[in-house]
Amino acid sequence: MPDPAPVITGLAARDMAARYNRADFKAWARHAHSTGGCAQPVHLRGRVTHLDPLTGQILHHYSTAREPGGMLRVACKTRRASRCPACAEIYRADTYQLVRAGLVGGKGVPASVSTHPAAFVTLTAPSFGPVHTRRTGKGGGMVACRPRRNGGTCPHGRPVSCTVRHSAADPRLGQPICPDCFDYTGAVLWNAHAPELWRRFTLAFRRYVARSAGLRVSDLRDVLTVSFAKVAEYQRRGLVHFHAVIRLDGPGGPDAPPPAWATLDLLNAAVHHAAGAVTVSTPAAGDAPATEHVWGSQVDVRPITTSGELTDTAVAGYIAKYATKAAECVGTLDRRIRPTDDLATLPVSGHARRLIAECLRLGAIEQYAGLRLTEWAHMLGFRGHFSTKSRRYSTTLGRLRAARIDHTRRDLDITTGRLPFDDDQVLVIAHWRYLGQGMTPGEALLTAALTGKPLPHLSPSGS
Repeated sequence: MPDPAPVITGLAARDMAARYNRADFKAWARHAHSTGGCAQPVHLRGRVTHLDPLTGQILHHYSTAREPGGMLRVACKTRRASRCPACAEIYRADTYQLVRAGLVGGKGVPASVSTHPAAFVTLTAPSFGPVHTRRTGKGGGMVACRPRRNGGTCPHGRPVSCTVRHSAADPRLGQPICPDCFDYTGAVLWNAHAPELWRRFTLAFRRYVARSAGLRVSDLRDVLTVSFAKVAEYQRRGLVHFHAVIRLDGPGGPDAPPPAWATLDLLNAAVHHAAGAVTVSTPAAGDAPATEHVWGSQVDVRPITTSGELTDTAVAGYIAKYATKAAECVGTLDRRIRPTDDLATLPVSGHARRLIAECLRLGAIEQYAGLRLTEWAHMLGFRGHFSTKSRRYSTTLGRLRAARIDHTRRDLDITTGRLPFDDDQVLVIAHWRYLGQGMTPGEALLTAALTGKPLPHLSPSGS
């Protein structure tokens, strides 16, 4: 079969030339820049009018009728780098500022927060079967994946040993040694219950801290606040794990220092206790047995400092990076599975295909309806938020976005021209209609060339 890439490239090149030679190209290019190089801009049609409420005078009027194609293109603002690298980069930068502000101050958080006990915590999933992995020896060099002195085979006749030193790009990484031995049912149900495990972990953490201080949980908030920022990351085996910054503050949050007994040692002990104490039960249904879901044995707690091995900058960058990713590293889709999709022909890895199939199978069982496994099959059962934080950790993404909008609007400030009395307001009347989303292949190439932003793929326009 011939390679289709030259045909696609030729079509995209002709489309790009057609767009470039249109009379409204300069206006279209301004739109491409104003969206920051968004790969899937939203198309809107409408108008907005600013009126003086006292005189009825029109202060400003805008209509999309004079825009290219009679529509306004605005950025999609997605967090997912697989869909729009440009918008995901803004989300990543905002998340970085949010996390770092909670460690060193800024964005409304006092600099004294850097003296509060804080740690970078990783909670993982348990094992559901051996998978190919990269391992390092005592000297730091790569060693064999899963060597077994006596070799042997599993009940399905496959070797249980792997003596390969896998490279970082080896597609076998994360794949089961024996797919038939891997517990796909357990893996999918664990992903589905991971958000509840995290919630129970935070409750158990606070209970341990309160008990260690000789307090009731209801009285803990009067002397100490537990703040956190958390992100979910997919391992190549298809299981999520959580990275979190956990910080101990005084009452009310970062403005007050924590009590003297709130130390890093207490934080470390509380994490290990809570990780080992919480469970979530799943009832038996169909051929799936009743299960107690728990955290994996690998629990990592590392202190965060302004200098040294694990700095605030490194932690903020690490969490922000994973806030823009989903399950792509597992080899699955970045969209929902449609009823018309043929699972056998989807462009996914074999391991991801079996995880998706198990989601669809379990999703049809009435007892698991509340887990919405069919809707979240593309996420391998996980339906939680990828990036969350406690209320008092630091600023919010909404405030960061509002500050950016205010900065952009400074040159477009519309006033009545009167003195700023209390009733000096501008009435805004707007009407917008959604038309579609996306770009043609040629527009995508031109946008990348004009803005220097990468594109995930060439997809047809959604308009």
